[in-house]
Amino acid sequence: MFIEIYSNLVRTLYPYVINPYIKKRLQKGKEDKARHNERLGNPAKERPEGKLIWFHGASVGESLSMLPLIHKILKENPNCHIMVTTGTVTSAELMGKRLPEGAFHQYIPIDNPDFCKKFIEHWRPDMALWFESELWPGMLGEIKKHKIPLILINGRISDKTFGRWKLFSFVSKELLSCFNLCLGQSDEDARRLEVIGAQKAINLGNLKYAGFNPPVDENKKATILAQLNNRPVWGVISTHNDEESQIGKILPNLKAQIPGLLTIIAPRHPQRGPEIQEQLNALGLKTALRTKGEEITPQTDVYIADTIGEVGIWYDIAPIIFIGGSLIPHGGQNFIEPCRFKDAVLVGPFMHNFTDAMNRAKKANAVIQVRNTEQLQQQVLNLFADKEALQKQQEQCYAWATGEAKVLDGISDVIKEYL
Repeated sequence: MFIEIYSNLVRTLYPYVINPYIKKRLQKGKEDKARHNERLGNPAKERPEGKLIWFHGASVGESLSMLPLIHKILKENPNCHIMVTTGTVTSAELMGKRLPEGAFHQYIPIDNPDFCKKFIEHWRPDMALWFESELWPGMLGEIKKHKIPLILINGRISDKTFGRWKLFSFVSKELLSCFNLCLGQSDEDARRLEVIGAQKAINLGNLKYAGFNPPVDENKKATILAQLNNRPVWGVISTHNDEESQIGKILPNLKAQIPGLLTIIAPRHPQRGPEIQEQLNALGLKTALRTKGEEITPQTDVYIADTIGEVGIWYDIAPIIFIGGSLIPHGGQNFIEPCRFKDAVLVGPFMHNFTDAMNRAKKANAVIQVRNTEQLQQQVLNLFADKEALQKQQEQCYAWATGEAKVLDGISDVIKEYL
């Protein structure tokens, strides 16, 4: 009943509310003008022959977590094709670079049931894999109508989301009834999914544990290393607004005790690069912005890596990595990738997006969690001062991350049953 009411409401409101909103997003560059037809349910290509498995994830994090599973399925099913849908320009650019042969990207249609129907009837997927927790009623309703097997992968239900869904359980039950199976990231996620209406929910682990390392362009890396000229360096990755300023305030103290220290900051949203440069310059720091082509000089305090698809370079160059989204109540970003690069990894106090992973990592002494920038400063100083402690921390990070990668086989086996 809810999906039907929602669908009728969207059809009614689309010309007056939703379409003007989408036009504003187009004007601001938040939508892809060249491929906007895909957002209206109009395909950009013909459906390939044979089996087609559809992967959907909201944005960058979800789409990156798909890659190991995509490679495994294509390797084990060479006649199969994979379509990946996402909703953001950044994720589309990234998937264009990272998807293997046999897989292709399309934008998810706006959740107007008419657009969703066109999309489903054109592509006719044999199975749909939905990553994490973005539940679009219009599209889920069409998938159910067309009797397409649907599995939720890496489902995560935060405290806030759990409380909200319990209040509106009649909605969550209807939405989750569209799924044949829900795979939670943890036992607690699986339990919560069942409480709010999943017919079947189990935990096979977090697929992000099995992710591929981001690519490293060796030529670009060599250029950066030449500019560094053996200077000590650490990385501050996936930062959000205000974190750059917080960390900027401790950099003079760090540099006073670690002569020549360079900090590489790679913001979660690269378009914030010029804004970050202004903030750090105002603190008296000398910065260089990658998108401007500004090189690292001996005077550079902070190199702002405001680009897409180059984070592997920074993980590979820097022996110590701090992961952002964790000094503010955002909930943290993916800290598992730098562990696989054998970095010493630090995070802030707010890591509630990764509660299960953090508990497992801390139990293995794999990740250092700090309460504030003062503690962060001290931990960075300690690691740079003690090479043996740094090496031990790096090895613990790597051992934990590689040991968790077995989750991929379990999820792959479940998909085979439904395919």
